[in-house]
Amino acid sequence: MPELPDLAIVTEAFQAALAGRSLVAASAPGPLTVRGTPAELTAFAGQRLERVSRRGKFVTFQFDRDRIVVNAMLTGRFQLAVPAVNVPSSTALVLRFGPRAAPPPDVARWTRGAAWLPADDAVVEVRYRDPTQMGKVYLIPTGTERPVPGFDESLAPDADDPKLTLDAWRDRIRRHPGELKPLLRNQQFVAGIGNAYSDEILHAARLNPFRKRSSLAAEEIDELHRAMRTTLERAVAVLRKRVPPTFETEVRDFMAVHRKGGEPCPRCGTRISEVSSRSEATSWCRGCQR
Repeated sequence: MPELPDLAIVTEAFQAALAGRSLVAASAPGPLTVRGTPAELTAFAGQRLERVSRRGKFVTFQFDRDRIVVNAMLTGRFQLAVPAVNVPSSTALVLRFGPRAAPPPDVARWTRGAAWLPADDAVVEVRYRDPTQMGKVYLIPTGTERPVPGFDESLAPDADDPKLTLDAWRDRIRRHPGELKPLLRNQQFVAGIGNAYSDEILHAARLNPFRKRSSLAAEEIDELHRAMRTTLERAVAVLRKRVPPTFETEVRDFMAVHRKGGEPCPRCGTRISEVSSRSEATSWCRGCQR
């Protein structure tokens, strides 16, 4: 499942590669994934892409008039490619962009001068692929009210939002009961964290995923905030180096405990425990997560 670090890399890279380009053509090979009409999709052609951004687990392509919002859910992935590269199977949306005069000035520092950046005079495509069609693409023409479930005022602050200070964290966490792992995944508590990074954050904080929020001492609440920030920052740093240019690739092998059941904990050596439910798993160390 793409989570905050994955989507941060995608949106920063796509902003650097695509902003300022006009859309030449758009197609929906997997129309069941697209929420909108063929006429609405066709009307995006000719519009200039202003910005690619992330909010929670949603990616927004903001054009000069209309916008496209993507919720990749569990299996959605993005690809940046030139048209000559074959379109992968299960591709739901293809956006083809033409040349631009110059790159935008407001790009992430790590993207500047990157070898994977397409030339400004090149034609380049964004493909959104989703073999299960769980994710959705929402076409939102100006003046059209099309709800995007979860992408509204109920969406919590992003986990990396500077405004989510320790004081704000303390205030928010008191309002949410339940176990710690579902709490971190609750997009109305904090946005952008999913199954994998909730495991990693709780391991970094030395907290058992099945503990109740109400059982946390004040210092544990503070440590959970610190662990969230440092875990996500480190992940973003790793992914910036390892993901481009294959933005559709999910990199998880650097993680401490997630999906590593039976292996030794990198901190205390205890065998990592793991329980699975459907397509997801919870991984933790019984030795050092209390």
